[in-house]
Amino acid sequence: MSFLDSYAPQIKSALRIMAGLLFFSVGLAKIAHFPLVPMFADAKPFVGLEGWAGMIELVGGALVVLGFFSRYAAFICSGEMAIAYFLGHWAIVTPSPHSFYPVINGGSTAILYSFVFLYFAASGPGIWALNQK
Repeated sequence: MSFLDSYAPQIKSALRIMAGLLFFSVGLAKIAHFPLVPMFADAKPFVGLEGWAGMIELVGGALVVLGFFSRYAAFICSGEMAIAYFLGHWAIVTPSPHSFYPVINGGSTAILYSFVFLYFAASGPGIWALNQK
């Protein structure tokens, strides 16, 4: 699909912005309870794993969207999602089915976030960013 080659920088930035917005929205639901998600009703900032994860998702998602120190933010977000998969989906910490396979334990989104953010940590934010570092 060579006709898209000239749009690769814009598409990369659009992917970064959308991934960051989705990540930010999860953090917003955990920390500000907007929108109200029953699963996150007890999450409080800086309290427990879910509270810390929510703060990383809120702040990290915003930094990734803006393209401001996005390589560092993406690296931290990638690590958080890797930990979320291994502690929250695969391990026995949560009541989800205890299986390594994401299709069984519901961890597909965590794995995808982890690798998308790892890509942005390595490649940079793209052309639509506040800084290019």
